Amino acid sequence: MHGRENKDKFGVAREQMLRLDLKGRNITNPDVLKVMAEVPREEFVPESYLSQAYTDGPLPIGMGQTISQPYIVALMTQELRCNRNCEVLEIGTGSGYQTAVLGKLVKKVYTIERFPQLSESAQAVLGRLGVSNVEFYVGDGSCGWPESQLPPSGCFDRIMITAAVPEIPEPLVRQLADGGFLVVPVGYGGVQELVACEKKAGKLIEREICDVRFVKLLGEHGFEK
Repeated sequence: MHGRENKDKFGVAREQMLRLDLKGRNITNPDVLKVMAEVPREEFVPESYLSQAYTDGPLPIGMGQTISQPYIVALMTQELRCNRNCEVLEIGTGSGYQTAVLGKLVKKVYTIERFPQLSESAQAVLGRLGVSNVEFYVGDGSCGWPESQLPPSGCFDRIMITAAVPEIPEPLVRQLADGGFLVVPVGYGGVQELVACEKKAGKLIEREICDVRFVKLLGEHGFEK
């Protein structure tokens, strides 16, 4: 999509991101680092923000939504503890950048976005990049994946919520397999707590990671509009 000069420039910026913003901040999972080196973030960033594609901060993508900073994408992915056999539910497709990162690490990604325009744009970019193990759905992510369209197992090995929730939505807890992991920003204010959860015997065991800032997840089991 971009010329050779830009590709060279983005390549240098991507390498700097890996060295300073990821490896320099305790992103150690080799699979996560490899994928973050492969996925071109510039493809998911609006044209007017291309010069900031590898800046370690969020960028607007329209509809009041953002693409998360690279460090947070890597951190949440690392905390999700994915493997090639995982079926992952992502709540909040957004630009599709996090979706692409997950898609290169797992068996299949199921992703929900409430804004049709963002879902369509993400589908176009992922299609162009050849990321084909993703199923898209437009709707209320706080309600989980439609029950009639769940994977054969009836649940997901991993769930990532890429927008803040006041509390973890119960439908998503139900759709997480026992022994599975969920990563989510939780909190009512402008700053939330990133939480990693493991489901054991039907209940979530939570571990706080760090403070984060995410847009709110609107929906029946999220924030009111």
